[in-house]
Order: sequence, then structure tokens, then C-alpha cells
Amino acid sequence: MRIRRILAAVIATAALAGLGLTGAAAATAATAQGAPSYVTPSQCKQGGGTADLTDNLCKGGTHDGERID
Repeated sequence: MRIRRILAAVIATAALAGLGLTGAAAATAATAQGAPSYVTPSQCKQGGGTADLTDNLCKGGTHDGERID
């Protein structure tokens, strides 16, 4: 009987922790999408992209689509 209670408590704790982590990840993703990101031309090139200074955008690489500052 005691083992069942402990097991139920462990499962409930794990389930609530999983929900908390999912909510935190969603909040982080929403913040990352809402904030404009700026990189320097050298950061764009280091990330494998090309700095397009006519459009002020980094094209390709890890900073693809981010604005050049």
C-alpha cells in the first residue's frame, strides 16, 4: 500500500514537471520570435551566411533572415 502511494506521488511529480518544462519552452520560443535580432556583417559570415548590405539582411547560414546592424 505504501509503495503504491509513493509510486503515485512520483508519477504525479514527473507529470507536473513535464508540463512545467513544456510551458517554459513555449514561453522561450515566443520571446525569441517576437524580438528582432541584429547581427554584424562579420557574425553573419562566421555563421556561414552572406551579408547583403543592400537589403541589410544576412542570407544563409545560422543567422539567415536576421537584420544586419
